[in-house]
Amino acid sequence: MRKVLLAIISFFLCFTGFAQQPQEWSSDEIYQGLQKLNVLVSVLYVGAHPDDENTQIISYFSNKTHARTAYLSMTRGDGGQNLIGPEIREALGVIRTQELLAARKIDGGQQFFTRANDFGYSKTPQETFSIWDKEKVLSDVVRVFRKFKPDVVIDRFNHRTEGDTHGHHTASARLSVKAFNEANNKNKYPDQIDLLGAWQPEKLYFNTSYWFYGSREAFEQADKKDFAEINVGNYFPLQGISNTEIAALSRSQHKSQGFGNTAERKNEIEYLEPIKGDFKQQPKDIFAGIDTSWARLKNGGTIGKKLKKIITNYDFKAPSKSLSEMLAVYQMIEDLKPGHWRKIKLKEAEKLIAAMSGLYLQAATTQEFATPGKSFDLQLEATNRSDFKVDLKSVGYENFEGQSISAHELQKNSPFYRAFQAQLPLNVDFSTPYWLMQKAGKGMYKVKRKKLIGLPQTPDPVKVRFNLSLNGVPVSFERSIIYKTNDRVQGEVFKPFNIIPKVSVNLKNENLIFSDGLPKTIEVEVTSHSKNVNGKLKLKHPDNWKVSPKSIDLTLNEKQSKTLNFEINPPKNSKVAHLKPVFETSSGKTYSKKLQIINYNHIPQQAIVLPSEAKLIRLDIKKKDDKIGYIKGAGDVVAENLRILGYQVDVFEASEISTEKLNDFDAIVVGVRAYNKSQALVNKNSVLLDYVKTGGTLVTQYNTTGGLKLKNPSPFELHISHNRVTDENSPVTFLDKDHPALNSPNKITTKDFEGWVQERGLYFPDEWGPQFTPILSLKDPGEKPKEGSLLIAKYGKGHYVYTGLSFFREFPAGVPGAYRLFANLLSLGN
Repeated sequence: MRKVLLAIISFFLCFTGFAQQPQEWSSDEIYQGLQKLNVLVSVLYVGAHPDDENTQIISYFSNKTHARTAYLSMTRGDGGQNLIGPEIREALGVIRTQELLAARKIDGGQQFFTRANDFGYSKTPQETFSIWDKEKVLSDVVRVFRKFKPDVVIDRFNHRTEGDTHGHHTASARLSVKAFNEANNKNKYPDQIDLLGAWQPEKLYFNTSYWFYGSREAFEQADKKDFAEINVGNYFPLQGISNTEIAALSRSQHKSQGFGNTAERKNEIEYLEPIKGDFKQQPKDIFAGIDTSWARLKNGGTIGKKLKKIITNYDFKAPSKSLSEMLAVYQMIEDLKPGHWRKIKLKEAEKLIAAMSGLYLQAATTQEFATPGKSFDLQLEATNRSDFKVDLKSVGYENFEGQSISAHELQKNSPFYRAFQAQLPLNVDFSTPYWLMQKAGKGMYKVKRKKLIGLPQTPDPVKVRFNLSLNGVPVSFERSIIYKTNDRVQGEVFKPFNIIPKVSVNLKNENLIFSDGLPKTIEVEVTSHSKNVNGKLKLKHPDNWKVSPKSIDLTLNEKQSKTLNFEINPPKNSKVAHLKPVFETSSGKTYSKKLQIINYNHIPQQAIVLPSEAKLIRLDIKKKDDKIGYIKGAGDVVAENLRILGYQVDVFEASEISTEKLNDFDAIVVGVRAYNKSQALVNKNSVLLDYVKTGGTLVTQYNTTGGLKLKNPSPFELHISHNRVTDENSPVTFLDKDHPALNSPNKITTKDFEGWVQERGLYFPDEWGPQFTPILSLKDPGEKPKEGSLLIAKYGKGHYVYTGLSFFREFPAGVPGAYRLFANLLSLGN
């Protein structure tokens, strides 16, 4: 629904607080909302990942046809890479979820997900379904169909392909086709029926394009006579912006994936291939045979006529002139028989009523966090900026105790304020993402509360409801509580108000490696989010590991953190163990979860509450070098993990590279995707190669083929390809068993490739010069072996290493063999 000027969106998205800023509509946006209120049709777009969606189509249906439009992403993108920071896996999934929500705020769509876990690249749908629980994911897709009740479903991918695209892609389309057939079957997932009912969409399309035909030329020659064609390049003069510009801005919210997009202002045709449904009536008209008006509801026709009159007579200079008639429409909707569209349109009408009357309703606090059972300050504001008679009747509170408010007339531009201390109950939920409340399996997230399945994020646990009367018509408006503060640079800033545990326990290192029998120190940061916390910190650990001291007593004030040290003594034989910090208060209450704050400018601040745990690894590992230089790439934690091994690691930007600086290091490591990210690295590449030539060791980690700023960073012929091995258990063959990389200082065996996670590696070179020695041969089932995962060449007096092995995933997962192999690569110069 919401359309705003490009310049205004671009300005506000620069600030963190934008995502939580109270929604205030312009006169034009009210007009667009009236048009949307008069359309009763829904379109669901289906894909596999965040960033799979076609924002041009979503924006077109939402803003041009005024259809209720949504995107269903099977996963939250947890298995991808991160260009803006070090977060991977669950934390990256949270970021990409919020990026999708930021995109939907711009293009006007809604957002849904399934419980499927993005476990990484998959080459076939069969492989995908061997890891996802196909039946559970299908039940989630059916649930979204039944909840959203789309008239038209559009698949991003072709369900008929086998292995010529990401396996998740094809799987998403096959699940969509299956759900289209089964969503109306009351015997299928009957536990959903009482709440959601059955539903049969009218039509299913495939959003085809040249990409699925191999080339633009092939697509131009293809028979498209039966395809629906949509020109998504339309211009909205009232907003001063084209649909393609809205779509580009929406697409650009996928910042963690580097999808900044520039719009083209021109005609743009999208093609929809009919897959299922009745296409006899005007097959190229998406909504042919579907009643998109109020007439589809019993007694709804008069509402449509009333709204048409409001739209025709709408005064852009004084929207409140339509308020009386809008209230009459609201009452007419209330009188309808309870059902799907009644509920949706009541909410739309409530937003329009608030906008037309210039109502500003806010529930804010000056506390960023609160804990269960504790009080927090709450400031209510209710302002009527119209000449209309508005009375505040009462205020209701959801999941907390607040002050009773007596009736109060809201005079024009005379704000009603009330400030008091509110009280949270002890059993209130944390604000953490609901799909992370339980430990996930490899292919699926676990969700206890079935009503939450499909939702993009956890509903705000506490809310305020303003009960008003407008000219005698009762209307209620719900508001989430927001944290509001003033920044001397940014001004008024809004962030989510988060409910978190009373105490959090964060481990500085979640992997601790013991390469000998000597003890190591682990640091635990204990933070109090409540007043006067007394207790003791302990570490739960296996009996054969020794920890001292057994516990540490401490007292904390609110917002106070203390870092405590424990000494860990490893046993002789144990390989891997897990350690869990537990803080026990004097009253016997225990806390064992960490608090992770994710803060980027383009999404709301996220507070994630997860179990706190460290992996203890008794590892037989030797290393020869000590001082390592690490050139920043696109967000990884390899450098931090090398420090865990005992290396002295200096992390620096590519712009800081100089001959003098490099000569201080025993080896240099280039971060992941650095040649995709940094032009400075390209400019300094000759300095790096000179370092190798004079005797240094340079380890370059993988880069993607897209956006590669230097096609060949090596001193010899090297061609980076899309080759990858996604089976983390795939067999490994040593091509040069005597090479130092496999023998010194650690003897590498196939056991070192056990326990790898998500993949073996990605973007392996497929061609290289004879100077390179391939070390490993890897293969996925049914494919030819790939020998480009680890290439090593002598150059002058030094060694140049290029590797697509996914060390950036294996190190955080604490995979012992990955550490041992990397130590050998760093030691090649010795």
